[in-house]
Amino acid sequence: MKFLRKIFLAIKHFWLPIILTSATALILAACNPTNFKSAAAQVPQLVSSILSDPKTFNYPLSQESPNVFPLIYEGLITQNPITAKVEPALAKSWQISDDKLKIVFTLREGLKWSDGQPLTVDDVVFTYNDIYLNEAIPTDVRDSLRIGESRKLPTVRKVDERRVEFSVPEPFRPFLLSTGSPILPSHILQKSVKTKDQNGSPTFLTKWGVDTPPDQIIVNGPYKIERYDTSQRVVFRRNPHYWRKDAQGNSQPYIERVIWEIVESTDTSLLQFRSGGLDTVGVSPDYFSLLKVQEKQGNFNIYNGGPTSATSFVWFNLNKGKRNGKPLVDPVKSRWFNNVQFRQAIAYAIDRQTMINNTFRGLGVAQNSPISVQSPYYLSPKEGLKVYDYNVQKAKDLLLKAGFKYNNNQLVDSQGNRVRFSLLTNAGNKIREAMGSQIKQDLSKIGIQVDFTPLAWNTFTDKVSNSLDWEASLMGLTGGLEPNDGANVWASEGGLHMFNQKPQAGQKPIQGWEVAPWEAEIGNLYIQAARELDEAKVKAIYAQTQQITQENLPFIYLVNPYSLSAVRNRFEGIKFSALGGAFWNIEQIKIKD
Repeated sequence: MKFLRKIFLAIKHFWLPIILTSATALILAACNPTNFKSAAAQVPQLVSSILSDPKTFNYPLSQESPNVFPLIYEGLITQNPITAKVEPALAKSWQISDDKLKIVFTLREGLKWSDGQPLTVDDVVFTYNDIYLNEAIPTDVRDSLRIGESRKLPTVRKVDERRVEFSVPEPFRPFLLSTGSPILPSHILQKSVKTKDQNGSPTFLTKWGVDTPPDQIIVNGPYKIERYDTSQRVVFRRNPHYWRKDAQGNSQPYIERVIWEIVESTDTSLLQFRSGGLDTVGVSPDYFSLLKVQEKQGNFNIYNGGPTSATSFVWFNLNKGKRNGKPLVDPVKSRWFNNVQFRQAIAYAIDRQTMINNTFRGLGVAQNSPISVQSPYYLSPKEGLKVYDYNVQKAKDLLLKAGFKYNNNQLVDSQGNRVRFSLLTNAGNKIREAMGSQIKQDLSKIGIQVDFTPLAWNTFTDKVSNSLDWEASLMGLTGGLEPNDGANVWASEGGLHMFNQKPQAGQKPIQGWEVAPWEAEIGNLYIQAARELDEAKVKAIYAQTQQITQENLPFIYLVNPYSLSAVRNRFEGIKFSALGGAFWNIEQIKIKD
């Protein structure tokens, strides 16, 4: 099945897909290290957790976050989440042509895969030409590489044994950052790309599932997968062939083993951290006060990176299409959802400040833009961005203006249909479930009945990505510094254009799919911004996109929480960042003696 899509930004060891989170925007850490406690004293290790099992070990097909790939893969370059500078990774250097149409990368000497085989320019060419740029492979990476109105893709060619050239048909400002995606092993994967199954699809699409023996997954990052126990844990072991060394010539990373315990309850994570069995835990607002007073006693520190790069929002299914002659959305409800005054009324009716005060315990700020506050292209309300402060009367006035009426305090449309819809989210996230409950209560004040239904992650993502059988949802995306990494959210045919999703590869066709003029305009503006090299003009273009999104509300933005994590004081070298978290530089982090 397809999973919710993400957009990847090359952040050092922490590729932030602009991604859809499977739980909270914070990566929670917890463990139940029953089988590993005795080993902890002998092996330097970090124990953290995730809320659900990995869905794939095949990077191009991954559409979840968190995922294993920041630990096991690297690309040509990376971006430092603190300085925002592009830094060398597998490529030691690069040269950009004067006309900005070519980049020639020079690989480091002596690079190896985890099986000891050489990592070469041929692997780079294979990764891009045979996988990322291959239309037969449904990967979100390709969306971020499409250029201009023609949506052409770059060309990649081998120059010599150390150099590889990327070329674009026109200037593309985010070009360098777009080369941060992981490089994959040609000697392992090439056959699966060339071989077709009975349906004519590359067998690569079924390669490296979670049932693959870990020793068959060949990587180039600081760690390799040592074992995966379903519903229990993922264990990573230091990759002995990883290229990084410190100034004294010592191999990195220093931490020998990383363990991700699979813990489906954030309450369990908290209990285990407090009991001393955990190394780190994401601090959600409801845990902050409790943990803050225990910092000294528990020998840990709570890091606060300020507002996260994540977004949270409610969105409606605006798809007017049909499958097999049946509308994806009830036509009555589709008329409501596609009425911009209806969406604006919903925005005014949600009390975000109460949500911040109660659910987030004051540890967050109202969100109004799809672009991360850390980005130089973010447009603030002070700069004229439209906001929707809580105003019940304004919400009701908009609904009446749109032709709705009230019948015994219940909202009905012009045909007398009671306004009622389902709101879905992923179960197990207490913060998100509390947000959904408040939204249900807030909208009841304007006469709308909301059937709030948290679902298991796989069920939820299947509805939103595959069957498209949903009405409204509450979810989030993870952002970064470069808005173009969100191009597949705003391109009408992009993999993350989820408010009006076009069927993806392998899905059943949709008849009557429409793109609204404002929707197309946002996509075109993203193309213009990527083409423009004058930074002032780029900022102006992105300002326009933010104004359009806030006027038309494909996403009704809610709260941007603070990035908070608790980490045991036995780790040194932590450089906490809202963009990268506590362990974005894991290869440099040591455990104190």
